[in-house]
Amino acid sequence: MFIPCTIDLLLPQVGEATMILLKRQGIAPVYHPEQTCCGQPLMNAGFRAQARRAAKHFLTTFQDDDIVVSPSGSCVCMVKHHYPELLRDEPAWHARAMAMAGKTFELSQYLVDVLGSADVGAAYHGTVTYHESCHVLRGLGVASQPLRLIQNVRGTGYVPLANADACCGFGGEFAAAFPDISGALVKDKVQSFLDSPAEILLVSEPGCLLNISGYLHRHYPEKRVMHLAQFLIQDREC
Repeated sequence: MFIPCTIDLLLPQVGEATMILLKRQGIAPVYHPEQTCCGQPLMNAGFRAQARRAAKHFLTTFQDDDIVVSPSGSCVCMVKHHYPELLRDEPAWHARAMAMAGKTFELSQYLVDVLGSADVGAAYHGTVTYHESCHVLRGLGVASQPLRLIQNVRGTGYVPLANADACCGFGGEFAAAFPDISGALVKDKVQSFLDSPAEILLVSEPGCLLNISGYLHRHYPEKRVMHLAQFLIQDREC
């Protein structure tokens, strides 16, 4: 189990929900306490030497695991696509990066494509919609898996979100570097949610969750946004 630093520090409930969800599918996930950041913020900021060190630490930490699962598509994208590129000039490390890329999965991808568990036994009597996070959709090509999981939740009505694949405005350091643009993007995203009949907006990316939940907290505190893992452990009407 890879729990990214954003979840570890700011969204521990997402990590806990992920562990519960996997255990309910008969998996016994292992958490390595020595794990740290995947290095994505370092790479995005141009600190490639430091990002390589983070990548090597990740590869060493998880080298003996059969499969690595994370509830963060951006971190999985970093491991699968950027580690091989970062380490391309070091043959031994590049080979380890390629091996890791083949056994690292985003949560919904692992549940549906690897375990074949499109129905995880969850229940929610209400209406929800789903935001397509950039790294999950474009970076990993994961689109149908979250929707299959949502649509198999007993009692749930799913409605498509207008402009679901538009960025929410987070983008890591982008939100800090361009706050006006980021604010306009998240405003548009929330408006699409408000215009829908959905009671809950679901996301698969912790960065999107932080950004959208912050905007809702400031402007529409009665509205709910939730990580997919949290939604999928519900087993009663709520």
